[in-house]
Amino acid sequence: MSSKLICNIGQLVTNSNRDLGIIENVAFVIENGKVAWVGENKNAPDCDQKIDANGGVVTPGFVDSHTHAVFAGDRHKDYVARMAGTKYASGGIRTTVEATRSATFEELTTLTKSIVHRSFNSGTTTIEIKSGYGLDIETEVKILKVAKQFTDETTFLGAHVLPKEFSDERSAYVEIVKGEMLNACAPFAKWIDVFCDESAFSVDEAREILEAGVSKGLQGRIHGNQIADSGGADLAAELQLASVDHCTHVSDKSISKLAEAGVVATLLPGAEFFTKSPFPNGQRYLDVGVEVALASDCNPGSSFITSMPLVMGLAVREMNLSPAQALYAATMGGAKALRRSDVGHLNVGASADFVIWQAPTFEHITYRLGEIDREVFSSMNF
Repeated sequence: MSSKLICNIGQLVTNSNRDLGIIENVAFVIENGKVAWVGENKNAPDCDQKIDANGGVVTPGFVDSHTHAVFAGDRHKDYVARMAGTKYASGGIRTTVEATRSATFEELTTLTKSIVHRSFNSGTTTIEIKSGYGLDIETEVKILKVAKQFTDETTFLGAHVLPKEFSDERSAYVEIVKGEMLNACAPFAKWIDVFCDESAFSVDEAREILEAGVSKGLQGRIHGNQIADSGGADLAAELQLASVDHCTHVSDKSISKLAEAGVVATLLPGAEFFTKSPFPNGQRYLDVGVEVALASDCNPGSSFITSMPLVMGLAVREMNLSPAQALYAATMGGAKALRRSDVGHLNVGASADFVIWQAPTFEHITYRLGEIDREVFSSMNF
């Protein structure tokens, strides 16, 4: 059995508590892809391999629990329009749907590999990927098969928006999503998601679709309350979903419901940045005991970001989180949004997913938006 020693760590973020569980001047041992020992440098055991952290900071790898990383096409015109204060200029999500339907499996694999590698290079070692840019059975399956090459955290999002061919047939499309499309996609997905908001799907439609997915063995999460306080967060609490994502417009009463139900609030500051929308106050959630996650929402139209340090920096600057809270949300918070206990921390038994940052303290990650020399290690095949 081979072993690996990570030594001369100036500051180790274990996430054993909400204050990051920081230990200084330590080392840890990896065996079989897991953390097997943590202790003082001077007490470190002999191992088959040694990696010297040179006094740097070691953190868990980031857990990016919300991405749309499988897509084709270009939507820079949407970005330019949003920055000018106008609406989408290229058709929004439906433009990406057309391009993704036309792309081959091989083309999508190449595009996704590039995105995942950029994510990894910035410190992400666990990534969730959704479908939702197919909106027909064949393409939704294709997207999920592509995603499965890179992660086990795959999400069926057939209820992203209404496809143009069903513009006048909402109920028919909902039936397809919770019937034929779900049956075809469920073997390639762990999660089911619905965009429940204005201009998307109603609370009743979302409930039907989510319950159908759960009956097929999928776990539930939801896009909610991005555009308005439209009921998605309340539905997440009602169904005890793993997370409600966006959470831009949520009442105090609904936040209390999330706390009682144990639903994670996943904040996506990239979406607010790219759409020039108001940023939610993350402290509101923490103050009443809601677990907060941060994720990139990587997508071509409203958050083309792969860097979790940039996401954290936005959350500190615009969402009232401290650097420590942002780091916890980007690691342990994301793990909880995915209901994972093996990632997001570096205690004994954790997966050996970590980043060595050549910086004196963890605050430098947000202070410098991740522009720090680093080495990224993962037990997964990235």
